[in-house]
Amino acid sequence: LVAEIEKKITEAFEVFDRESNKTVDVRFVNIEVEEPGGFVHLEHFLPVMTKVLLDRRFRPIPEDVILHAFEALDENKCGYITKDDLVKHLTKE
Repeated sequence: LVAEIEKKITEAFEVFDRESNKTVDVRFVNIEVEEPGGFVHLEHFLPVMTKVLLDRRFRPIPEDVILHAFEALDENKCGYITKDDLVKHLTKE
């Protein structure tokens, strides 16, 4: 279970890792860090976020709400969005 959660966290983290150097602007991940420059490294983010998810600190969003959000992003109404489109929406729009 932990490995699966860590994989999903890493995949989501990589969406915001514009330089492909395992760092993300702290404003994109909403986590307090002591790293200089306003960036958080995956090795620091991963254990914190894994614990948050395992402790279930946040209630899951209902599936129909998530589906509605993705339908709003599916501009071509094809039933899916590509990773590139998701990256575009999350980082530029």
